[in-house]
Order: sequence, then structure tokens, then C-alpha cells
Amino acid sequence: MRTAFLLEYLSDPELRGIIRAATNRSESFNSFTKRVAYGGGGVIAKNDRVAQRKAIKYNHLVANCLILHNAITTTNILHDLAAEGRLFDPALIAAISPYFTDHMGWFGSYQVDPERASPSLTYTMPMLRDDRGAME
Repeated sequence: MRTAFLLEYLSDPELRGIIRAATNRSESFNSFTKRVAYGGGGVIAKNDRVAQRKAIKYNHLVANCLILHNAITTTNILHDLAAEGRLFDPALIAAISPYFTDHMGWFGSYQVDPERASPSLTYTMPMLRDDRGAME
């Protein structure tokens, strides 16, 4: 089975592209979660399986919250630009990654206001250009 898959992999450029894209997404997420777990260099020091699983799950929870924040922020920016009349290429929007951390204040002072309401989410797509340049 391994040999058959390897021969198919070597002879099929489309399959290699699909596997490379999936691997890149996975590695991007792993790099992102490592950056989120900056304390201790992302190393889990305890030799306790339950504690290790908790640390991984908590890290993924925080990473997913940051991904949601990044996606909402990016969507709001795209909506603001679309309201100004900007058109977007769908391929460029599809290439936007939510794994950016430059805007995060890792060692800053944080204030939590439990009374603050969450911002509303907008799920409409901004104006897009198709391959011919026409608006959809």
C-alpha cells in the first residue's frame, strides 16, 4: 500500500499540491499555537498525561479565540474598505490567514470588563471581482 501511494504521489502533481497545502496549513497552525504558548517556550514540563492534555487543550482554546478575533477584525476591515468602494479579488481574500500575532500585546496590562457586550458579527461578503473583473 505504501509503495502504491508513493508511486501515485510521485506521478500526480495535483495530489502533491493538495498534500503540500494541507501540510502548510497544519504547520501554520502549529507555529501559531507555539507562539500563543510563549511561556516556557511551549514546553510542557510535567510528566502527567492529564496535565499535558489540559495544557494542549487550553493552548488550543486560546489559539482558537485569537483566530476568531483575527477573523472578525479582518472581516470588519474588509467591510469598511468595501463600503468605501474597494473591490477585492476572491483569490486574495481566500489567501488571508488568521494566524497573525504582531498586534498582540504579550506582556502588556490587560483590563477585563465583564459588563462589556461582544461586538455584533456580520456575515455578508464584501464586493468581489470575478476572473473577468466584473462585480458579483
